[in-house]
Amino acid sequence: MSIQEHVILVDDQGLVLGTQEKYAAHTSHTPLHLAFSSWLFNAKGECLITRRALSKKAWPGVWTNSVCGHPQSGEETTQAVIRRSRFEVGAEITDITPVAPEFRYRESDPSGIVENEICPVFAARITNNVTINRDEVMEYQWVELEALFRALDATPWAFSPWMVMEATTAREALRAFAAQ
Repeated sequence: MSIQEHVILVDDQGLVLGTQEKYAAHTSHTPLHLAFSSWLFNAKGECLITRRALSKKAWPGVWTNSVCGHPQSGEETTQAVIRRSRFEVGAEITDITPVAPEFRYRESDPSGIVENEICPVFAARITNNVTINRDEVMEYQWVELEALFRALDATPWAFSPWMVMEATTAREALRAFAAQ
């Protein structure tokens, strides 16, 4: 994967304003940009959660949902979900389903790095064994979805803020997907 990955800058209505190199964009004044977030499930309906590598600029070492990323210019969001699923966790995926297509958030991590994203949320099914990219993910775990929801409700501080918000926003859609 190119180290020159970028983010697509947008206005409040989601209209494209331009691009900026990904690492440079994420500061204490991160501009609004496009992203996506994915919750990946195995055939048993368990959800893959990942712990972000310590080398990540924002929220290093934090447990989060399966895969997140940024679509690149000319790339459909579902293509970006496939690309990042392969890159971060070695996953081949099917049944890519939007579960919170209008999700948007702005949060600061403890170091002051801001995420400011229009970030549709997807669920998908993994069809192979996970092989994590240690530059992206330091640990992973398969979790029964209801147990994960209980953990998010009881200890939201232990997870990425976007994961907690996504679980609240898309809880029923995630339950329906996992039950398929």
